[in-house]
Amino acid sequence: MGDWIVSSPGVLGGKPCIRGTRISVEHIMELLASGASREDVLRAHPHITADGLAAALQYAARSLKNEVVWDLKIPA
Repeated sequence: MGDWIVSSPGVLGGKPCIRGTRISVEHIMELLASGASREDVLRAHPHITADGLAAALQYAARSLKNEVVWDLKIPA
């Protein structure tokens, strides 16, 4: 993943983006979730490289890897 994913408070409110772009990891995930292929994403955003796209996917996977789910029972 290296330094492909960057976050700056002045760019998209600090959301993680692919370096050199204003394309957020969130946007990439939304495109893929809506059915776009990697090739579709790269064609629609020619300034994103295959390495940058792969880094965005790795970033998202690593972010979810540490997610903790709590099963709380709240009495009514």
